[in-house]
Amino acid sequence: MTPAIDLPHVHSGKVRDIFDAGDGLLLMVTSDRISAFDVVMAEPIPDKGRVLTAMSAFWFDLLADVVPGHLLSIDLDDVTGLLGGRVPDPLPADLAGRTMLCRKAEMLPIECIVRGYITGSAWKEYRSSGTMHGSPMPEGLRESDRLPEPVFTPSTKADEGHDVNISFADAAVLIGPALAERARSVALECYRLGVEWAAARGIIIADTKFELGLVDGDLVLADEVLTPDSSRFWPADRWVPGTTPPSFDKQPVRDYLDGLDWDKRPPPPTLPPEVVEATSARYVEAYELITGRSFTDWPGVER
Repeated sequence: MTPAIDLPHVHSGKVRDIFDAGDGLLLMVTSDRISAFDVVMAEPIPDKGRVLTAMSAFWFDLLADVVPGHLLSIDLDDVTGLLGGRVPDPLPADLAGRTMLCRKAEMLPIECIVRGYITGSAWKEYRSSGTMHGSPMPEGLRESDRLPEPVFTPSTKADEGHDVNISFADAAVLIGPALAERARSVALECYRLGVEWAAARGIIIADTKFELGLVDGDLVLADEVLTPDSSRFWPADRWVPGTTPPSFDKQPVRDYLDGLDWDKRPPPPTLPPEVVEATSARYVEAYELITGRSFTDWPGVER
């Protein structure tokens, strides 16, 4: 359900609702919606939106020396002050901890994916052709193997259906060679720093998707950053090459759905309460492990 905010509604995705706040600003509200196999489930995952917002805010701050972020504030009092009467004061309390006031960016038409391990769609391609995004890879790699070095593997952004993996050369054609080089450099450095931070806390970031855009001609980090929805987080002590490690994300939902006779098309099956609760716990655990903070201290969380 789209939140009732008296601002022009720009877009609703699978998870986020975006509103035009005027003066080059956007208000982004992260819901508790969850999708699996490109289908949005009927049941929300409690606090999921707050986890994604909290983790993104954490990483925006940590990566600011690499690239500026588009986030201005997640504080509802700041939001009402900065918007100067364009939204109700106070804003509805249920928006606390899930709302980001951001600068509007001209988003790059590519997903800036970085892979440090071979898994997911990259593993499927490698098994069939020995390549990753069209580039030859060493022989004998196993599923979940660590790559010799992280690789920037962009994809298209599909309005409908699935994104398509493309080569760096294809990305350069889409956005220009200089901007493609800058996007690759920024994405690889953000991934490197994220991997170092997470490794010290017992988590492997196998791969991730960054959203980059331009504000006044300058490259910025946008949307969500290094969250369980945009990344594969694996517990380091459960990583075994040749297998699919468990992940801190919607795995309980996928595992449940995989066990059903469902054709992966709407309408989705009903998620039982235990699957909803287990998934919520996975997201919260990921936040607390990564940040070292208690999720109960985040705005809007019931204590």
